[in-house]
Amino acid sequence: MHPTEFQNVKLLKEIAEFINEETEIEAMLLGALRKFLKGTNFVAGWIFFIDENGKHQLMVSENLPEGLKQNGCSHLKNGSCWCVSRYRDRELEKASNIIECKRIENILAARSGDNGGITHHATVPLQSGQERFGVVNVASPNTVTYSEGELALLESLAFQLGSAIKRIFLTKQEQEIALLQERNRLAKDLHDSVNQLLFSVALTARGGAEMAAQAEIKETFKEIQNLSQEALNEMRALIWQLRPVGLENGLLEAIKGYGEMLGLCVQSHISGVLNVPSHVEEALFRISQEALNNVRKHSGVHMAELFMNVSQTDVLLVIKDEGQGFIIDHSIQIPSMGLQSMIDRAKKAGGSVEWDSEIGRGTEILIRIPY
Repeated sequence: MHPTEFQNVKLLKEIAEFINEETEIEAMLLGALRKFLKGTNFVAGWIFFIDENGKHQLMVSENLPEGLKQNGCSHLKNGSCWCVSRYRDRELEKASNIIECKRIENILAARSGDNGGITHHATVPLQSGQERFGVVNVASPNTVTYSEGELALLESLAFQLGSAIKRIFLTKQEQEIALLQERNRLAKDLHDSVNQLLFSVALTARGGAEMAAQAEIKETFKEIQNLSQEALNEMRALIWQLRPVGLENGLLEAIKGYGEMLGLCVQSHISGVLNVPSHVEEALFRISQEALNNVRKHSGVHMAELFMNVSQTDVLLVIKDEGQGFIIDHSIQIPSMGLQSMIDRAKKAGGSVEWDSEIGRGTEILIRIPY
């Protein structure tokens, strides 16, 4: 075996060992890219994920020249280019030389930073079987055309990365299914045990209040009935949060159903086609649950309005009530744990939550999540 071939096999083995131990997509991609650049003549690299609509997302990058790193890698994150267009049009099937790179040409034309001698790059699609994920781009200074051996090595890297991406996706999917099954089991246990027990206590207290002759005893039974009914309502809300009944019929129906369970009338106003990924749908539902809980507990009203606008890039959800509102103390970062929970869920989905409230004029919660 030629020394170079031996080094390439050794490099691919080292990369395979690394990616097989990683469980997070970005860490796996970045670590593999670093090892590849260190073991080859390529100096810089970046990886795009490209969705089914052709929208690209910069996942990781390494050793970029200053011109490409400026403004948070804006030249890479924005606009179109040959490799993304060819990938989108299904014309990029193997590792290829890019004759013209629009992104590099832009930084040269704008004189917005040093290009590090990089004028061209090689690209290869990321895929596993028929499932496609994006592209890997690598480059070297003062190099226009990369050799067949370098392109073949790049294809081997892409094959490994594609298989690893698929493995991580499947693992996370299995974890989500296992979590859903555990939620369903816990919800069933709570419904069959605690929920039924609280219902029995409330029913018994009601009967005791009707039969008691003394006013003090009658009042005690009524208090027990009220407390057990409140606990029963909280338990039902918890079961809904564990197992959202109705989400299989759509996000809007699930939110309305949850509002009805809380004793709220939810009026909806929708614009755009509601067709978003399941993880965005669940995030919106969980945040809506918390928002409606706040309406029930703090607003003093029994009606809420829901406004939803779905664009090509994100979903804007507004939940509004005309209740008593609250004062936003800007010296306190987060007014309540409920709002903090909504912020955390939205942030996890890549979105944001804002709110506007005033005493006597109600509250608006604005949720925006990209997809």
